[in-house]
Amino acid sequence: MSEATLILRKGREKSLLRRHPWIYSGAVERLQGKAAPGDTVKVVSSSGDVLALAAWSPESQLCGRVWSFDAGETVDEEFFRKRIARAVELRKTLGLDDENGGCRLIYSESDELPGIIVDRYGRCACVQFLSAGAEKHRELIGRLLLELDGIDSVFDRSDAAIRKKEGLPERMELLCGKPIPDELIITEDGLRYHVDMRKGQKTGFYFDLREARRTLRRFAGGRRILNLFSYTGAFSCVALDAGAEFVMNVDSSLPALKTAEKNLHLNGFTDRFENRQGDGFTVLRELERAGEKFDLVILDPPKLIDSQKSLMRGCRGYQDLARLGFKLLNPGGVMFNFSCSGLMGSELFQKITASAALEANVDARIVGKFTQSPDHPVLLSVPETFYLKGLCTAI
Repeated sequence: MSEATLILRKGREKSLLRRHPWIYSGAVERLQGKAAPGDTVKVVSSSGDVLALAAWSPESQLCGRVWSFDAGETVDEEFFRKRIARAVELRKTLGLDDENGGCRLIYSESDELPGIIVDRYGRCACVQFLSAGAEKHRELIGRLLLELDGIDSVFDRSDAAIRKKEGLPERMELLCGKPIPDELIITEDGLRYHVDMRKGQKTGFYFDLREARRTLRRFAGGRRILNLFSYTGAFSCVALDAGAEFVMNVDSSLPALKTAEKNLHLNGFTDRFENRQGDGFTVLRELERAGEKFDLVILDPPKLIDSQKSLMRGCRGYQDLARLGFKLLNPGGVMFNFSCSGLMGSELFQKITASAALEANVDARIVGKFTQSPDHPVLLSVPETFYLKGLCTAI
């Protein structure tokens, strides 16, 4: 631990007293002493009260991330071992830590390990270090993960854009353990999926939609389905397994569509599906002009809102998608639409969907709501850890 002390401006300790772990540069009076990026510093109020221990990140606007609100703790190997063990135990309690399957093993702030993401794929752990503090302990985290039962390989997939804000370069390499297999396959609810940790989006698979995939089983039987922004086709595999008549996958990425086809074939589906490459917004309009109709539409776009500046534009995007989705539904049809934008509130998303239904001239009713799967828990003191919203609407 550095001997440096981060002194806050008067009145700027309120969020820390509510146990929110983020410290922005505008709340800082000064750094007393010297600290390198990632070093642990003591955080004190303007009156000298010790509030927390945090990782220092001088190049980021978010210049401090709290490791502990107990100033008597030491941020050392045992500290990380205990935090990792607690995160793993939660996933075991949830029944999700499966050697043949996968889950989010560590979810950053929600597991009180800010800046650290770990997804488990069978015997492999894929890690993202997203902050200077996380990067400082990279080697230690890798070694501790390798100590876990059933983990043979730890792969570092730290190529997220947020690292630039921390002054960190992108990285993608084996961190420790055995080389990751050329072909990695996991199982979820009896279906098998190829995972590409090197080139796939995020770390290769979206565990946060697990509960939504399970819900899809209740609706998919006998239906003609459009899966927009289909990525590697997990929704499509579930739909066909549940007896869907036909699924159209749409994605802008040809490699993603090829993986979707591999996943469908892996699960024994060689027909009843079509892959179509193209921009989701464009394809929706093309399908509408062609008079195409579906019984179920899935809209799972990438994040359309990444800042307050993009909020209005993103809201228009979500509304446009939902409007077009409603227009493509047959009477009695169902739509699953999602937002993974943290800045999109649940109430706002519902209002946007309602406006889309009005524009599409349909009477839609909510028959289900979605949120991120429980291996992405929401820490109550950090509402930002709640990001995934979804609605199941029927017309």
